[in-house]
Amino acid sequence: MKRTTGYRIGGAAVIGGLLGAWLAASAPPLGAQEPGEVTAETVAGWMSELSNWGRWGEEDELGTLNLVTPEKRRDALALATAGVSVSLSHTYLTEADVEATSPVGYEMLGPDRPGPFRSDRYTFAYHGYAHSHMDSLCHMMHEGSLYNGYVRGDEVTVEGCARLGVNNYKQGIVSRGILMDIPRLKGVDYLEPGTPIHIEDLEAWEREARLRVESGDILFVRTGRWARRAEHGPWQMNREAAGLHASVAPWLRERGVAMLGADGTNDVLPSGVEGVTQPIHQLTIVAMGMPLFDNLDLEAVAAEAARQGRWEFLLVAAPLAVDGGTGSPLNPLAIF
Repeated sequence: MKRTTGYRIGGAAVIGGLLGAWLAASAPPLGAQEPGEVTAETVAGWMSELSNWGRWGEEDELGTLNLVTPEKRRDALALATAGVSVSLSHTYLTEADVEATSPVGYEMLGPDRPGPFRSDRYTFAYHGYAHSHMDSLCHMMHEGSLYNGYVRGDEVTVEGCARLGVNNYKQGIVSRGILMDIPRLKGVDYLEPGTPIHIEDLEAWEREARLRVESGDILFVRTGRWARRAEHGPWQMNREAAGLHASVAPWLRERGVAMLGADGTNDVLPSGVEGVTQPIHQLTIVAMGMPLFDNLDLEAVAAEAARQGRWEFLLVAAPLAVDGGTGSPLNPLAIF
C-alpha cells in the first residue's frame, strides 16, 4: 500500500523515543503555546507532535476511539443511574437558509394510494453548518494525506472511502460523555459568534463541574449556538462562529479525548490562525485520528445536566452503516 511520510517524525531514534508515549492511554504534556502565539507554522509543527500515526498499528482506521476500552464502556454504563435519555441531535432543517444551504429533502411517497402503509424519502447532504452529523476520518486530508498515512488519491474515489470510512464505527460509540457548558460558565445564554474557547475555559469548567476529562472520554462543548439562533435567527456560521481555538489541540491529545463534539463545527471562526481555516478539524481528524460530531443540539442536555447537577453521562451513538461514507447523520443519546 502506498503511504506518505509527510507528518511522520523523522529519524528512528526520535520515533523510538516517542513510541512509549504513543502507547500510553494519555500523552504527557505537549507544551501548548499561548493563544496569540499560534501560527500556521505552529499548526504545521503540531501535525507531527500531536500525531497518532502508527500508534495503534499501520493499518489502524479507528483512531482515538481505540482509547474507548471495554473497561471504559463498563464504567460509562454505570453512569446511567436516573434512567433519563436526552437526544443530542437537532431536528433536521428542511427549509433553506444561510446556515442550511443544503436542507434535508423530505418527500412523502404515494400518500393518496390505498392500503394501510405510508412511505417517504429522505435525501441528505449533511456536512456543513446545519445538520447534526459525525465526521469519519476520510472526511478531511492535508497535503494529500489522510490519518495514519493513507493517501487520499488511493483511498478516496468516486466510489467512496476505501479506508477510514464511517462503517468502521458500525458497532457504535459507547463511552463517558462530558458536557462543557461554556455559556453557563460565563453567565450568559450563549457565546457571540467568533468567540474563541481556550484551555483556561475548559479547565475552569472542570473545576465548576467537579470532574476531570480523562482518556477515552467523549467531550461535548456547548456554545449556545441554537439558543442564539432561536433569538436572532440564522447567520453565516461559515464566516463567524464560537468554538475551540487551535491552542486547545495539544490539551485534547494530552487528556486522551476519544471524540469531540459541539453545537457548531468545533472550530472558532475566524480561526485566529492566519492561513489555516479550521485547525481543530485538521489537527483532530488528520493528525490525531479523532472523529468529530458537528452541529449537535446541546440545549436539552445542558438543561438536564443542570437539573441533576452533573455533567457526565453515558453516551451512545450509532452512525449509519454505509460502506465508504465520509460521515453520517445520527442521533446521539446522553443517558443519565
